[in-house]
Amino acid sequence: MNDHITALSASRLSSMIRAREVSCVEVMSAYLERIHTYNPVYNAIISLADEGGLLAQANDADKALSKGEYWGWMHGMPHAVKDLADVRGFLSTSGSPLLAKNIATKDSLAIERIRQAGAIFIGKTNTPEFGLGSQTYNTVFGTTRNAYNPSLCAGGSSGGAAVGLAAQLLPVADGSDMMGSLRNPAAFNNVIGFRPTKGRVPGADENSKLFFDQLATDGPMGRDVTDTIKLLTTMAGFDAREPLSLQDTLPRAESFVPTALEDGVRIGWMGDYGGYLATEPGLLDICRGALQGVETKGAVVEDCAPDFELERLWDTWLTLRHFAFIDSQSLLKDPTLKSQLKPEFQWEIEGSLGMSAAQVVKADTARSDWYRALMALFGEYDFLALPTAQVFPFDAQMHWPSKINGKPMDTYHRWMEVVIGGTLAGLPVVNLPAGFDQQGRPIGIQILGPTGRDKAVLEFALAYEAVTSYLEQHPALVTSL
Repeated sequence: MNDHITALSASRLSSMIRAREVSCVEVMSAYLERIHTYNPVYNAIISLADEGGLLAQANDADKALSKGEYWGWMHGMPHAVKDLADVRGFLSTSGSPLLAKNIATKDSLAIERIRQAGAIFIGKTNTPEFGLGSQTYNTVFGTTRNAYNPSLCAGGSSGGAAVGLAAQLLPVADGSDMMGSLRNPAAFNNVIGFRPTKGRVPGADENSKLFFDQLATDGPMGRDVTDTIKLLTTMAGFDAREPLSLQDTLPRAESFVPTALEDGVRIGWMGDYGGYLATEPGLLDICRGALQGVETKGAVVEDCAPDFELERLWDTWLTLRHFAFIDSQSLLKDPTLKSQLKPEFQWEIEGSLGMSAAQVVKADTARSDWYRALMALFGEYDFLALPTAQVFPFDAQMHWPSKINGKPMDTYHRWMEVVIGGTLAGLPVVNLPAGFDQQGRPIGIQILGPTGRDKAVLEFALAYEAVTSYLEQHPALVTSL
């Protein structure tokens, strides 16, 4: 019975709780049992709350239902929050020893909305230190392992969230994305990850730079597209605390319907940008082949390329990413603090030293030109597509790939260059599972849509899901390494 409960989609589980076909105590017990069984190997859930307290909250949720009180679609459902966001009363470490004892005193903005939807917070999901790098490891909680093979990495930075979903330790999961952090771990664990249009999901807190922080965004992940949509509509919506958040309102999740592929939907396949990106052998064929299902239903897929110098895009990325860490320079001046930071974080801060306004303006100009180049492609295509990663999941002990297909990677994140296009353009991007290689390693594709067209991207995702079977392939979990 417990495995049956945890195997339910979040949407189905929600309906059953509301109809009182299953109790919130039964749901909490089922998830806690599964977490105790598998999490010691996969390390997706961290800072797990006291079991007695969680069961008491679940009992309160049942009592509320018995009195006709319904808190929302997540009523009584267990939820763990990515450890870059705050949950009142929980440890909030960002994977850093500098914050290893930090207790949050209030919820982050998007987490407030999840609480208001009725969720019971059970803990956090693991992330790399300060979310840096698409490999989820840190010195506070250790390494999160891939749901399909625990000897491999989970991706990141929402690695704990993705593994929690794939291993059925969580019904849905929140995450955040600066450099593919909702997309890469979703691809590596065969689940859905959606980076919304910038401003769709406000995430400002009291320390945010409200007008300069234009790279990262919070967003949803799910075991299927419908669950992802439901969590998106929970997290999305204007909030005056983030002045650049979008003021248009997404419709109810139930109004999303699969795209009519037979109407001649046009998809521009950007692939590896004409050979510019190094990719692991076999990866491009799997990703391009994953679109054959929508082609058989009437979609048109054509090769295309943006009219833009891709090395200029990378230089733009480096400048703006370093700029995002300019207010962390004080950490390098204190030897005690500096020694506790991973080398990659130190490198990011060092890149901001001496940065001029002219460099930032030059990067902003290039970013604007990139956006215009993609808008020109959207004049011909409804959606653009390319792989979600340039490699398959790699050894969990490896911090990052130093080479791809013989080409050296000159930074700790160059191997994820494929994701920066969607980020820099601020577009809605969904990772969709694309299949597995001969070793059983998952990979995914990115589907990009025009700015603000989040609903259209997710409706295409519904259509894609309907003609593929990748999400039906679940991992065979183990209880020891």
